[in-house]
Amino acid sequence: MLEIKAKLKTRAAAYGVKVHGRLELPFESRRTSRLRTKLASGEEVGLMLPQGEVLRGGDLVTASDGRVIAVVAQAEKLLHVEAATAQLLAKVAYHLGSRHVPVEVGDGYLRLADDGVLEQALLKLGAKVSRIEAPFEPEASADDHHGHDHDHDHDHGCSHDHGHGHGHAHPHRR
Repeated sequence: MLEIKAKLKTRAAAYGVKVHGRLELPFESRRTSRLRTKLASGEEVGLMLPQGEVLRGGDLVTASDGRVIAVVAQAEKLLHVEAATAQLLAKVAYHLGSRHVPVEVGDGYLRLADDGVLEQALLKLGAKVSRIEAPFEPEASADDHHGHDHDHDHDHGCSHDHGHGHGHAHPHRR
């Protein structure tokens, strides 16, 4: 089986990199380090990326046979959230952030995975919520910026504080 173990630090247009395949995945699969899946061609591949590596639409990855594969953010069912005022939209974002919900922040809107319970809560706050299908590119969490996986403890085998500023007694994935 073809293995994908590394993400390139460049875009295809930068150096005229030739792309020889497409890996179309929803967000939850693009934030998983280990995954058995298929290229758009149907060829089986195994993702074996460093822990905490999040793939974004437009990223390039290298396969074990030397091919460069383009990552495509697959369209998925999302809630598109708008609000009458910037203050209300900020309130909605705060509400979602306190629940550790992955959120895509756009110009005047928020997007999140389709969730009926959250939809009702957002409607109660006064937001306008519509269902759409689109690629999902949520903001990177603070853990993503550190290059950490979401499921680890912050111990690293040493006893001093690494300055993350928050505990991890709660799960990050639903």
